[in-house]
This record gives sequence, C-alpha cells and structure tokens, in this order.
Amino acid sequence: MPEKSAQAPTPQVSAWRKALTHASPDRADELAKRVAKQLPTLQNRLSRTYGEGVHVEELTEQLLKAAVDIALLRSQDLWDLDLFRQAQPHWHQQGAVGYTAYADHFAGNLRGVVERIDYLKSLGVTYLHLLPFFKAAEGPNDGGFAVANFELVEPRLGTQTDLQFLTESLRGAGISLCSDFVLNHVAHDHEWAVQARNGNPDFQNFFCLAHSQDEVDAWEKNLPQIFPDTAPGNFTYQPSLKAWTWTTFYPYQWDLNYANPKVFLEVVSAMMRVANLGVEAFRLDSTGFLWKRQGTNCQNQPEVHWLLQAMRALMEIACPGVLMKAEAIMPTHQLPPYFGMGETPGPECHLAYHSSMMAASWVALAEENVSILNAVIEKTPAVPTGSSWLTYVRCHDDIGWNVLKPEVESLGDAQHQRLLQASHFFAGLTPNSYAQGASFQTTDLKTAHGTNGMASALVGMSSASNADELHTAVDRLILLQSLSFFTGGLPLLYMGDELGLGNTSAEILLARQGPDGRELHRPVWQEAHAQLRNQEGTVQHRIFSTLQSLAKLRQQLDAFHNDTPVTLKKTELATVLGLQRGRDLTGLFNFSRQAVTQELAPGQTIALKPFGFVWLQTNADKTLRSLID
Repeated sequence: MPEKSAQAPTPQVSAWRKALTHASPDRADELAKRVAKQLPTLQNRLSRTYGEGVHVEELTEQLLKAAVDIALLRSQDLWDLDLFRQAQPHWHQQGAVGYTAYADHFAGNLRGVVERIDYLKSLGVTYLHLLPFFKAAEGPNDGGFAVANFELVEPRLGTQTDLQFLTESLRGAGISLCSDFVLNHVAHDHEWAVQARNGNPDFQNFFCLAHSQDEVDAWEKNLPQIFPDTAPGNFTYQPSLKAWTWTTFYPYQWDLNYANPKVFLEVVSAMMRVANLGVEAFRLDSTGFLWKRQGTNCQNQPEVHWLLQAMRALMEIACPGVLMKAEAIMPTHQLPPYFGMGETPGPECHLAYHSSMMAASWVALAEENVSILNAVIEKTPAVPTGSSWLTYVRCHDDIGWNVLKPEVESLGDAQHQRLLQASHFFAGLTPNSYAQGASFQTTDLKTAHGTNGMASALVGMSSASNADELHTAVDRLILLQSLSFFTGGLPLLYMGDELGLGNTSAEILLARQGPDGRELHRPVWQEAHAQLRNQEGTVQHRIFSTLQSLAKLRQQLDAFHNDTPVTLKKTELATVLGLQRGRDLTGLFNFSRQAVTQELAPGQTIALKPFGFVWLQTNADKTLRSLID
C-alpha cells in the first residue's frame, strides 16, 4: 500500500471570521466588506505605534474581534442608521445646530432631559452634547471628567436603561446624542487604579509611573502646567505604589499609559460598547496628551494621531454612523492633524473645536477691531470631505487666550499684550469694562489668564444699569452667536446662552465648595427664566427667537450643507468682518459701538447697526437680499 502523505495543517480561522459564520448573511457580508476596507489602515497605524511582530498581530485580531462582536450586537435601528449614514457621508452637515449642557444642571437627570426634547427641537437643535454622565470619582471629580467607569451611568443621573431611553427618544426627534469619552486618564478610584494600588503589576502598567524624584524632574522641565493654581505639577506621589502617578490635570486623575497596547484595546472596546447604547458622537477629551515622550511637552505626538486613526478604523467597522470629535484646544495650525491632515494622512476625527475663532471673536469685541479674527480665519484650512469645524461662543471651560499667540505675533505683538488686555477686560479688571467675568488659573497680572463667566455676563448684560445698556449688551451676544452660526459646520450653544442666563449664583457657588473657578459659568436651569422666551418684549424672547431664525436659515440654505467653504471678504473698516460662505451668501459683522456702512458693490451699500450683523443672499440678478432683520 502506498504510504499516506502527511496532512497539511488546517489554517487557523481568526476569531472575528468565526463570529461572522454565526451572523445573518446581510450583516456578515457587510462586516466582511468593512473589515477589508479598514484593515490596511488599522494594521499600519498599530505597527507604527507598537512595532512589528506577533504581539501586534494578536492585538489586531483582538481589536477586530471586539469590533465585529459589537457590530453584531447593534440594535436593528442602529444598524440601519449606520447603513444610511455610510451612504450619506454629509449627514451631519445639513444645517446642524448643537447644544451642550450638564444633564443635572439642565434637567436634573437623564429622564429629565427627555422632557426637554421639545424645547431643543423648537430651538432647531439636531445635536446634543451632554457633559460627562458616566460614573465619576467620589468627591472632587473635575465636573465628571474624573471617570470611574467608562460604561456605568452616574447613579444620581440614572441607569443604562435611562440612557437608552434618552438616545431612542432623541433619535426619534432627529437629535444625535454626543457623550464625552475621557481618553487621557481615569479617576483614582477607577477599578484599574484600585488594582494598581493593590499591587497588581498588570494594572500598574496601565498608568504612567515615575519611580524617583529625579525621573519626575526630568519630565517636568518640559511640561506645561494645566492648572498651576489649583493643581500645580504633573505628578502625584502614591505611597502604596512608592511611585508617582502622572496626573496632567488633577491629582485624582491618573494618566493612562498608551504605550501599553492593552490600554488601547480596553478603552476603544469600551467606547464601541457605549455606542451600542445609542450614543451617536463622542467628544474625545484631552486627545493631545495621550502619548508621552521624553524631551517634549508630551502633546500632539505622532502616536496620538496613529491611535486616533486606528480608533476611527475600528469605529468604521463597528458603528460607522458615529462621529468622533477632537477636544484639542490648540492654536489653529496644530489642529489639521486631528482631521487626518498630518504627516500620516488618513481619516481621523470628523469634528474639532475651533477655539481660536471663539477666542478671537471675544478679542474683537473688547478691542472693537477684527484684525486678529481676520488672521484666524485667513489661516483656517479647509478640512477633508465630511469633516467640519465646531464653532461656539462659550462652553463649560474657560476662554483660553493663548491659542491666539501665533496670530497676534503675526500682527507684530510679540509680547502678546493684546491677549493680556483682553483677559483683563473680560475679568472686569479694566476701567469701564462692562464684563463681569473672572480670572482663571493665574494671579500674575502680567500673564494672559483664562477667563470664566457666562456669555451674558461677559457681554455686559449683568452690569447694564439701564434699558439702552441692556439692549447693547444683547446686541453683543447676538453678534457673537450670529458669527458662530455663519462660520460653523456645527455651531454649538451652551446651556442658557439662548436665554441670556447669567453666572452661577453666589449661593450655589458656596454650596458646591469647590476650588474650580469654572463653576462660575456652570449655572442651573431656571424654568421661570426660560418661560420668558415666549413673551414678546423680553430679552429672553429676543435672543431665543433670533437664534431660532438663524437655525432655520441653516436648515433651509444650501450654503450650510455639505462642505461649503467660508472665506474672508475684504471690508474697508477695521471694525467690520466680512465673510463669504459659498458663492451666494455674505455675512457682515460690525464689532463697533458705532453704526457703519459698507459698500459691497457699486450701488450696493449696507448699513450696519452698532454691534449689528447681516446675512445677505445674492439673487439671480446679482442684487443682495437680507435674510434676517
């Protein structure tokens, strides 16, 4: 008998492929296509970050298995939404308007937010960013950004069931829910930190540790301080570890060690699971700090972008209808890489905050001069198809003036005196300033400190002593919002700004007993105040109805859909900003207390009120039509 030939070994079938064999044919086929499309990018970015070898191959398989498993668990509603959005990559660029709030301050809890959906719809909101609502550290927690569990809802705000009910209700109303996802750190009482303190070496490797004062000092000499007054330094000694944990922000927030691939696996898997609860966008908190490199300031390192691109690839497999938004509060020229326009190009984040435009608009208001604003817009690059700038007037954070250093230097202010003056003006330190804000994180009067305060307090509504002053203050507020609505792919309103809500009361600030000055602009919803929006002649009605009109125009006009560019339009006045959106829409914004006129074309002169604006549409006969009074 002839000798039996040796049987060839059976090739090992990857775990994610096995998972597809148990899926319905339509999902299996779709997921196979997604993996085939995203796998080259995923492998490349992981290899760049962690090197070649078996361990990276294993990591890739683990990540793909997680993404496929999570995709197979998507509800039919979410699966169908993914398919629709894959076919409509501009789905989030159809005149979107955003709103951001703390769930408890806005509505008590997640169930309370459901009761506010009709209110949001009446304002034209299509995107709701609720600030951290997952379980936070006991005690001080940085407004919820010291996250103790990535997936468990903060008990005082509700449950996972409440979250799913909220996301379903919002989806039915045409509103996408955005959740914060804190990438850089976890709370000191997160399970990983507890395990590390208890001596588990695997979890100790989840964190960035320094084992001597000399090591700490070597790192510190190149690192900035985020909160120099309330949390100086970047390291906190942990007696149980006999080591220092890296704590970029507060001592109770431990920086994660992304050089350990297990950290990336755990974090991105958690984010994909949260997407299955119906969250449709993630604000990726503190993205710039993820990678530590000796001799640098440990911000914006190449690995940050490789990891974000790997994350995007996985999200495109598991939940392609979900947006990624970079919270990278950096000068404008440092932001394009977060859209995937860096040294390693590729899809990265869909959205990024345009903090420079926000800060420059406030400087323009204080100076009654638009030169810095012009410089910011001139240097703002076009972003990839399907990506957008997020614009805003205020948010839960302070106004950071130093993002404007490159622009003021380009205009000849090497000492940044204009930023210093703006910071003093809005802190109310300048004689005759109408602003009632406060300095943040510095007592050095020669430094451009951050500024806290609600928009209404900063524009002078709180300090107005008569009807004329109040009317002018409201004009200033509406001017800033009109600019944000005109320039943004996604303009974002901060809770209360649509009603002119003022700073947090002294009583509430005392009750919170926290050292964080940003609590000044974290007030609680006032229903009586909100009801005034329905009463003609009130300040609340004027602000709210104007924003309603702007939101409707964003929905109706093609200029606010898809990737329509925004460019500077030359004006003759230092107080007037001129912008062109697409071919047919012009915006003029007067940052002066004086009424002015601006000639746009022979025989076409536009009058602008003090702190007034106009949106103008070019008709077929080349004449201009004002779109809003």
